[in-house]
Amino acid sequence: MSAPVTDEDFRRLCDFLYRRSGMVFTEAKRYFVERRLAERMRVTGATSFASYFARLRSDQPGEVEPFINAFTVNETYFFREEHQLQCLSTDLLPARLMERPAGRPLRIWSVPCSTGEEPYSIAIWLLEHWPQVDAYEIEIVGSDIDTRALEAARAGLFGRRALMRLPEALIGKYFEPVDDEHWRLIADLRQSIHFSTVNLVDLAQTRAHGRFDVIFCRNVLIYFDEASRRMAAENLYENLLPGGFICLGHSESMSRISPLFEVRRFADAIIYQRPGERGDG
Repeated sequence: MSAPVTDEDFRRLCDFLYRRSGMVFTEAKRYFVERRLAERMRVTGATSFASYFARLRSDQPGEVEPFINAFTVNETYFFREEHQLQCLSTDLLPARLMERPAGRPLRIWSVPCSTGEEPYSIAIWLLEHWPQVDAYEIEIVGSDIDTRALEAARAGLFGRRALMRLPEALIGKYFEPVDDEHWRLIADLRQSIHFSTVNLVDLAQTRAHGRFDVIFCRNVLIYFDEASRRMAAENLYENLLPGGFICLGHSESMSRISPLFEVRRFADAIIYQRPGERGDG
């Protein structure tokens, strides 16, 4: 950047990011923000904040998407928070089967899905731990606001760190080695997950995904302020079938965000549920 970002420039940039994504960045994260701004200015050839921000506001040429991508956090790995996967197969899916009309698939949504570790983990877990997996049609959708992460998810190529929690037997069963440090998920599994773009604070985008039996929405609401968290929670509520469940990250509590959900304490995990509606499912 040709000159330091002023306090007003910083405020305008963070406000733009907040309105477009719901993510909140304060003065404490200024270095993080300015580094990513500098990289986008370098890539686009902008010589001043004013010229870059004009490009961003007019979305020319499609700058909003890579700008938002630059601020997302994609640190994850397979079988993260395994206790929730255990709860899924032991409690949540059996409960949903009791309310499932004949012919309707069981739908599971991983949002944000980052580079795909979570939705692929769900698929592997069910294949390994849920004896009824072949008896029902199961649809798993992975969604994220970061389009680069979605491209990586579709490619299904993972490094050693992403696989660190997986037993060697499962790596050998579901992955093909590419080199000493990378493995690619087998084609059947890659093709079994549908990936899509979504912004959790955009009702039109969330609503377009339909309703789900179980939603995994872990470790993203902590990046939102109170208003955005409430908006995202209300949108996710609409994406749940009556009686459907939502799993949050270990440091998140839906009870502090929205009164719409009921707290359910299972043996393996605390889960939040949309109350059932008689005759609607």
